[in-house]
This record gives sequence, C-alpha cells and structure tokens, in this order.
Amino acid sequence: MNTLYERLREARKSLHLSQEYVSKTIGVTRTAIVEIESGKRKVSTDELAKFSSLYQISVDELMNGKSTEMPVQMFARSFGELDESDQKEILNLIEFKKRMKEHLI
Repeated sequence: MNTLYERLREARKSLHLSQEYVSKTIGVTRTAIVEIESGKRKVSTDELAKFSSLYQISVDELMNGKSTEMPVQMFARSFGELDESDQKEILNLIEFKKRMKEHLI
C-alpha cells in the first residue's frame, strides 16, 4: 500500500515537475519537499491542499490512495479550467466520437 509521501512523489513525477518547481509553487523549501517525499516530514493541512490543487488530485485520493470523484466530475472540473478554444476542440472531438459510434452500430 502506498503511503501519502509515496503518492505525493509519484504525482509529482507523473507530471514531470521538479522538486524545485513544486517547492516554489507550494511555498516551502526544496529540502521540505525532499523530506516530505521521503516520509521524514509531515504535511500540514494547508500544504496538502496546495499539493492537491497543483497535482489536480483530490485530498482524499492523496490521503487514501483512491478517488471518490466520478470520472464525469473530474472531467467537468478540468474542462472548466480550459480556455474557450480548447473547450470547443474537445466538444468537437466528443461529437465526432458520437457520430463514429452511430455509424458503427
């Protein structure tokens, strides 16, 4: 079972973020990130919220290793963060996929 510090490290690496970048974004030292990711330092509630926002992973998923969000909710939250042009592109792709399925059925 992965621990919180392992999930934080894996999330950072999966996004290809440096410890330096994360430390500046979160507002702690790079040493603090190293200590957190190695399990030598506890994470404050405020820091956990910042990790969650930066990594786009719910606090529950970071803490427990499982998401309680449904894929549709995750999509809607991420979709709302895109600019209008990107949203239109995704909507066009969704429409295209629907039409493809209609023709295959």
